[in-house]
Amino acid sequence: MAILPIVISGEPVLHRRAEPVTEFDAALRALVDDMFETCEAAPGVGLAAPQVGVGKRIFVWMYEDEAHPEVPARGVAVNPTLWIAPLEPGLPGDEEIEGCLSFPGERFALRRSPRALLRAQDLDGEHFEIEVDGWFARIMQHEYDHLDGLLYVDRLVHPENRGAQKAERRNGWGSPGLSWTPGVDDLEG
Repeated sequence: MAILPIVISGEPVLHRRAEPVTEFDAALRALVDDMFETCEAAPGVGLAAPQVGVGKRIFVWMYEDEAHPEVPARGVAVNPTLWIAPLEPGLPGDEEIEGCLSFPGERFALRRSPRALLRAQDLDGEHFEIEVDGWFARIMQHEYDHLDGLLYVDRLVHPENRGAQKAERRNGWGSPGLSWTPGVDDLEG
């Protein structure tokens, strides 16, 4: 297993739709093992394959939720689909602050759906379904967005979007070739 570099906003793989996984093999298992190790080292609660430069529809999560003991605290979603409950109207509150390992060290408020239904495949290609709410639903939506070429900052509304734009300019992000490696570089997402 290895800790992989995490690409930063501006890297093309982060801004395009990821391709479906067609091979459920040892290479997929190795990638997912590396993604878990990278997520843990970052530290993060989720990581999508595009964040490590791989344009495939895969994400992992590492989040223990007492409200959902039936959902594994560590899991992988391959070729997922996600259904969400309608968003509640209004602006995001202080309890809706989000961050991203591909926009490291920055946090902004974003309104997300309170509930999500995930349908995906596991590492053996077997289909599964989980339904979550609260922070777990937020994690699912955040990671799923990565598979569609969206960063959470792409969803921000004023004035949060202005703060993200300023942070991107201040940090010199927004162009290809930028990354950081957890445990090596002094960054956090």
